[in-house]
Amino acid sequence: MRLLAVSANHQAFSSLAIVIPVFRDSVALANLLAQLQDARDAGAEIIVVGTHDEQSSESIAQRDADRYLAVQRGRGLQMASGAAATTRELLWFLHADTRLPPNAAQLVCDALATHTWGRFDVALDAPGISFRVVAAFMNWRSRATGIATGDQGIFVRRASYEAVGGVPPIPLMEDIALSRKLRGWPGGGAPACIRPPLVTSARKWQRDGIVVTIVRMWRWRYRFWRGEHPKTLAQEYYRDFV
Repeated sequence: MRLLAVSANHQAFSSLAIVIPVFRDSVALANLLAQLQDARDAGAEIIVVGTHDEQSSESIAQRDADRYLAVQRGRGLQMASGAAATTRELLWFLHADTRLPPNAAQLVCDALATHTWGRFDVALDAPGISFRVVAAFMNWRSRATGIATGDQGIFVRRASYEAVGGVPPIPLMEDIALSRKLRGWPGGGAPACIRPPLVTSARKWQRDGIVVTIVRMWRWRYRFWRGEHPKTLAQEYYRDFV
């Protein structure tokens, strides 16, 4: 029975590409890649997409990933470049500062057997009820709207990804834009929602404060919806974006 299970996992994972955009976060990247080695050993392809102006992630990716690309900074462009570099049928986008639940890659493959696209619930890596409430609200909002953020590890079938034009090569709100296209496409619809959460960094919430961060995020989303250029928003969000 175990041999059959391993064979089934290998067959599923051989269709899966995991794309990880990264910028100056090599320690977190190393931790994430360590979590993904079982899936890689079972056949999943791991593609790390860094930037031309930092090389700290390259040596880590060359050791623990299948491919490393360096492109101009901008998460949308990095994600799109990673997806274009593989022919795998299933795509899973992960931020470098992510911690995975057990069997996460298998959960993705299982979800994509019945859904066009999907995402995980999310938790923040900080103690305290305030951060649990923030995460619970993020998960509720995603279920209510059908919109996912990059922290939730968006995954999608390649055919659907290509049908909606892929990730727009923009430096911010690329996750919202992709979600909107998939949700609104006749072959897309509501995402699969995997409940075991991805754990993501709470650093921006801790640095700027929970209320301030919530207000800023909704303001940026509103301005994006109104048509403001994503580069302008990215310069405010990242503070050092040129």
